[in-house]
Amino acid sequence: MGARESITAVVPVHDRVELLDQLLKSLRSQSLPFAEIIVIDNASVDAAAVQRAAHDCKLIRQAENTGFARAVNLGWRMAANGWIAILNSDVTLDPQWLERLVGQAAEFSFATGTIFDATDRQAIDGTYDLLSRSGCGWRAGFGERPELERTASRIAVAPGTACLFRREVLEKLGGFDEEYGSYLEDVDLGLRCVKEGYEGVYVTSAIAWHQGSATLGRWNPRVVRLISRNQLLLIRRHYDRELFRACLWPILAGQLLWGLVAVRHGATFAWLAGKFDALREFRLEGIPSARLSAFLAASEAEIQKRARDPYWRWYFRLTSAASGAAH
Repeated sequence: MGARESITAVVPVHDRVELLDQLLKSLRSQSLPFAEIIVIDNASVDAAAVQRAAHDCKLIRQAENTGFARAVNLGWRMAANGWIAILNSDVTLDPQWLERLVGQAAEFSFATGTIFDATDRQAIDGTYDLLSRSGCGWRAGFGERPELERTASRIAVAPGTACLFRREVLEKLGGFDEEYGSYLEDVDLGLRCVKEGYEGVYVTSAIAWHQGSATLGRWNPRVVRLISRNQLLLIRRHYDRELFRACLWPILAGQLLWGLVAVRHGATFAWLAGKFDALREFRLEGIPSARLSAFLAASEAEIQKRARDPYWRWYFRLTSAASGAAH
């Protein structure tokens, strides 16, 4: 990073101000300081508490909760050129998080580190993002308990939970697609990076801790409905007709299996509502992209190698059986 490049933190928040306070304390304690911290209040119930927590930040208040994507876009567009740290309000950062990311990011367009589960601080919540052909994603390393080494590796998709982006890249790509609202908007941005040839870096020693769905809860009906819709929105945005036909069985298998998981968590109607929302205007918009096809193949191979939960075991049983039958 050039000596004159500024680094701005952008933090959307909606309620749970005590978590925002923890994050801001960790931002103020960074060994490499931020030039500016921008907090976007997505219509929190206790706006005064947000103002107290963000007393030394640039605070932007919104009259309604516009979702994560629009809030982040509002924040980075007000920032100076340089780097933009995009942070969920329910994360906290190790004091050297920023310094370690910046130290490895010079040749890259974005960067992320190792994000641990805040309630089980030895288990990984996520690192970089992977996507199966079905449109269902996986945070690489989820649930693993690694002994971290000081390594860095190239990645294709960074999670919006805690990441660093060059402002010029966000500018060229238009930032997050606001139609997603919240959930999978970071994967969509990553797929656009893939197609444009922008690469990122994963720095294992840049550590954060994530509370995880702290505002609504992981299986809240609103969360399930948005994820259910946005999985198909990813396919609509990025798949061309040939890719869609080639992935049709994985799409059906992956989406139905995810629906069964939603049913098990009592979110049947939210899952159905999300699919209905997506299918009402479902028209493939993607254009052929060799980079995207290569990413999906590599991504699915890594998921198959590393993911251990029943969802992925059944997904690969079904899709591998179909592939074998086709041959």
